[in-house]
Amino acid sequence: MNERRAPSFITASSRVFELSLGEMLWSKRTIFMALVVGGPVILAIVVRLLQASGIPALRVNGARVGGGAMFGMMIWVLFVRFIVPVLGVFYGTALVADEVEDKTITYLFTRPIQRGAVLLGKYLAYLVCTALVVLPSVTIVYFMIVPFSDVPATFGLLVKDLGILAVGLAVYGALFALIGAVLKRPLVIGLIFAFGWEQMALLMPGYLKRFTVAHYIQALVPHAMPADGPASLLQAVFRDVPSAGTALFWLFLTCTVSLFLATRAIERREYVLEQ
Repeated sequence: MNERRAPSFITASSRVFELSLGEMLWSKRTIFMALVVGGPVILAIVVRLLQASGIPALRVNGARVGGGAMFGMMIWVLFVRFIVPVLGVFYGTALVADEVEDKTITYLFTRPIQRGAVLLGKYLAYLVCTALVVLPSVTIVYFMIVPFSDVPATFGLLVKDLGILAVGLAVYGALFALIGAVLKRPLVIGLIFAFGWEQMALLMPGYLKRFTVAHYIQALVPHAMPADGPASLLQAVFRDVPSAGTALFWLFLTCTVSLFLATRAIERREYVLEQ
């Protein structure tokens, strides 16, 4: 009699990924995500209409702000500082917490696969799902705001911005997946971390900012933002930032260690469902 062998870790992760991706794309959280990223698109359409009518959308000290500088500011303020963290919180903490809340996690763990593969597969589904919504939104905003005559000179900035946002989604998702695997009420804790601790630590002198994800992501943003106009004022606020190479190293390390610890936690934790 042939025994059915359990699938490998990679195979199990890919199966969970395929199953979870469809669920995430049609979930209520995706509707929320579409509404969040739809805000900048609507703003970009308004800016485009103002530009078409000859009305400058934004002036600083009487000088008209160019499309490239305005796009850089939107990436910094709307996407990097708000949209990416909030999506990381709502999706990352839910990778395990939703299964516990719906009382389906024990059934999921009865399958002949490693628990860590479940988390990794759901994390990869989160990454693809958010990227499929966020990155096209950024591209639409870019072509709405930046004049077509400036596209050849600024298209490289768009590519860098897309890469930065993908890195941010990956790191925040991994970190909050760890929080969701270890702690109770992970959503509340995640929101406090992203919009309480990080915002406060970035404004305080000393080494506290080095214990935030935003400190390293914002180190990459000036490399993708125009050096002229009001965007340079934003950069001046955050002068004490590491180099791009250092920032990428710490972001990669944070993502990798968070995923490793999350898979270890889910392998060892006993989940007792409340009645």
